[in-house]
Amino acid sequence: MTTAHLTPIVMLLASNVFMTFAWYGHLKHTASPLWIVILASWGIALFEYCLAVPANRWGSTVYSTAELKTMQEVITLCVFAVFSIWFLGERLTINHGIGFALICLGAFFVFKAPIE
Repeated sequence: MTTAHLTPIVMLLASNVFMTFAWYGHLKHTASPLWIVILASWGIALFEYCLAVPANRWGSTVYSTAELKTMQEVITLCVFAVFSIWFLGERLTINHGIGFALICLGAFFVFKAPIE
């Protein structure tokens, strides 16, 4: 893989970490007023956009938009799984694993050569 192929993946991974904290990090702090949570989430999301937008722009030179979106979703699931176990202390079940695996199977077909 070249830098042109890896850079968007690394940037999407980093952007997903920010976005996961923006969307779900507040669940550990439910006593905070909602308006503060919204403002804090917007602030965190700004960093996510600063990574995701260039990742997609640069990534579009080597990946199709369907491939970029698929990468985004698989990365999101991986980041979310780690986040919910590590940060929120939640347990993922076999049903979650099966569902995530089916999504990854779909991703496999997006990247596979067309079936003719």
